[in-house]
Amino acid sequence: MDSKLVVRALGALAHESRLAIFRTLVVAGPEGMAAGEIAQHVGLAPSSLSFHLKDLSHAELVNARQEGRFVYYSANFEAMNGLIGFMTENCCAGAPCAASDPSNCCGDKS
Repeated sequence: MDSKLVVRALGALAHESRLAIFRTLVVAGPEGMAAGEIAQHVGLAPSSLSFHLKDLSHAELVNARQEGRFVYYSANFEAMNGLIGFMTENCCAGAPCAASDPSNCCGDKS
């Protein structure tokens, strides 16, 4: 994973609201959630939610899709696993360990 993208992702997650949004989307799985549902779940006004989703999208941590008049957001599990892999790449001096092998998340394509 590109270190500039890692910095962007960590910066996006370094805010309480964005972290709550991302965690909510991880729990929701690949189907994601409608923007209004996310706002209710994390207790944010739609304008604030939009601002935070923009930052998460810019960091490539969330994906958006339009269905009718609703926009659904989902966690980008590939980016999440890439970030975890980057952070644990040299764990345990390079010896195999649990931290260097991310669990099979529902969004993992490998």
